[in-house]
Amino acid sequence: MAAKPVSNHEALPEIDPQNPPFPLNDTDKKVLSIKDEDWNPITWAQLQEIIGTFPPFPQEQQQQAAAKLQRSPAATRQYLAWSASIKSQYGSTLPYITSQKLRWEPSPHSDPPAFPSQSSTPFASRRDYAILPNDWPYSFTPEITHLLVWTKTPIATDDSEGGDVTAESRRLIDGFVQKTFAAGLGEGGGERVLWFKNWTGLQSVRALDHVHVLVRGVDEEVLGAWLERRDL
Repeated sequence: MAAKPVSNHEALPEIDPQNPPFPLNDTDKKVLSIKDEDWNPITWAQLQEIIGTFPPFPQEQQQQAAAKLQRSPAATRQYLAWSASIKSQYGSTLPYITSQKLRWEPSPHSDPPAFPSQSSTPFASRRDYAILPNDWPYSFTPEITHLLVWTKTPIATDDSEGGDVTAESRRLIDGFVQKTFAAGLGEGGGERVLWFKNWTGLQSVRALDHVHVLVRGVDEEVLGAWLERRDL
């Protein structure tokens, strides 16, 4: 019998930070030590500064910047409880994402899973990627929307640089973001969109490439057009 899908924000027992179901990283421990009322959400200006620290700065400096992308204490507790529930049902987050969120069928006998694509170039075909809201976004101020672009086509990375994207991949992603998101926002849209892709070692779902896109002040009509599924 197939596992019952877990609703992302359904009531789940909160984890005990002193006895978590799996090891917590340093960022989680730090966030969970903060009182909810003392938490301040990340603003657009702060987000610009954080993402602006990504390449070409050294990897260690980039990792320090990425650690500033955090969920609130309450959201962190909920996310960790959800993660534990998903892992107990599906073994890991990957099969849940592919079967329940994306509904993509991997190629037979592929391990890690690979997905048939129309093009070998990321984002070249609308059927090769899906744009979905991040169900567990970092804790931003309300005008910021956090999207994930999942791609069937692998995005080339440079393992000698800690799994960061190659220069060509960066060019492809930037062009895609400008064409798909910035242009849809009209004049000045480029100032309202940021993107990043985690290094391989920092990805929570490593076997399935995805890009984080952050948008400030998008209206529901434009957002709905972006989220239309054409990949199924």
